[in-house]
Amino acid sequence: KAFFQLVQEFLHNGELLAYHDRSDGGLAVALLEMAFAGHCGLNIDLAELPGDPLSSLFSEEAGAVVQVPRASLARLRARAGELGLAQCLCVIGEAVAGQVVDIFDGETRLLTDSRQRLQQLWARTSYEIQALRDHPDCAREEYERITASDPGLSAQLAFDPSDDICAPYIATGARPAVAILREQGVNGHVEMAAAFHRAGFAAFDVHMSDLHTGRHDLAQFKGLVACGGFSYGDVLGAGEGWAKSLLFNERLRDSFSAFFARDDSFTLGVCNGCQMVSTLKDLIPGAGHWPRFVRNRSEQFESRLAMARVEPGPSILLAGMAGSHLPIAVAHGEGRAYFADAAAQEACEASGVVAMRFLDNDLSVAGTYPANPNGSPGGITGLTSEDGRATIMMPHPERVFRTVQYSWAPPQWGEDGGWMRLFRNARHWLG
Repeated sequence: KAFFQLVQEFLHNGELLAYHDRSDGGLAVALLEMAFAGHCGLNIDLAELPGDPLSSLFSEEAGAVVQVPRASLARLRARAGELGLAQCLCVIGEAVAGQVVDIFDGETRLLTDSRQRLQQLWARTSYEIQALRDHPDCAREEYERITASDPGLSAQLAFDPSDDICAPYIATGARPAVAILREQGVNGHVEMAAAFHRAGFAAFDVHMSDLHTGRHDLAQFKGLVACGGFSYGDVLGAGEGWAKSLLFNERLRDSFSAFFARDDSFTLGVCNGCQMVSTLKDLIPGAGHWPRFVRNRSEQFESRLAMARVEPGPSILLAGMAGSHLPIAVAHGEGRAYFADAAAQEACEASGVVAMRFLDNDLSVAGTYPANPNGSPGGITGLTSEDGRATIMMPHPERVFRTVQYSWAPPQWGEDGGWMRLFRNARHWLG
């Protein structure tokens, strides 16, 4: 109980940099896993620990490694003493720049090795399984990244995420109606509705059955958002099946065509909804160069935080965001942009409708796995129509519109994450 209190106090004060228990593999594995996560070296001395080095390194009894700034060490010792933990606290070393892992027991050197080699040993079994289960080239690309230099996630915005550009419109009390469209199995509609509500919209839960039965009509909405998450179990081109349920219904086809043709409407398709809306490209003015979205190159569902860059272009939802790069959530099994041939891809690029690309952590366009989680050529993961009113993207901006939704975010961000700007742009555009 006292140890829990100690950890929570230093976490609350921002003085706890890292924590890892030793219950699975012992101290040696805990330390190495911390170095693997931080891509750094270690300088460790076991001299303060009781017992012999073997038991110190591999005992799985209750215990943990905590990392604090050097300036906080005296406070940690003092507070541990106040809580009756003085005999439990041992200083064992520090994380260091570079990739060298050194472990000593006083004057005796127990281990000197590189973080990269040790991490490849640690990951080897997983890699071999992944190469058999998934696409072997993707498995190899991810395994080889262990030895590569990786600066980690970053963010640079062309705008202030806390700038509520739609506040004047919200102040009027007017809330334009946006249809949060879903089909059987879709699960991203609640977050999407929350994001649009925060941006000043009246969000309506619209199931495809509501359109089939006439309970809702697209004419009543300013925005149409096809949400992500497993329509029809997310198998065999499920988003395309969703689209065909209306393409083969003359009344619904005409209704969607009329909505897309209006100059006061906007459309967003995300993930499964991206695949769905891309299949409707023949109904959407200026969307003729859009690709299909097919099974990931890895042959597996991909769920991770990826880096993406907003490209210059006409998208009204991405206005003022061009050049920005920041992390975004991805969760899809069929997200690979597929063009009929190289000429079709070149035509798409030349038309200026590519709106977003995946990036490696060094900010180059991602061509390999897992920075490019689905294998799309040119890192393409978002597109817009030529007039900018329709935007589709495979990642999920609605799952990271608040900073607290990130596993990592720049410390200067407040309540609003960078992707909140997309939803505010929609309200600002409507005026």
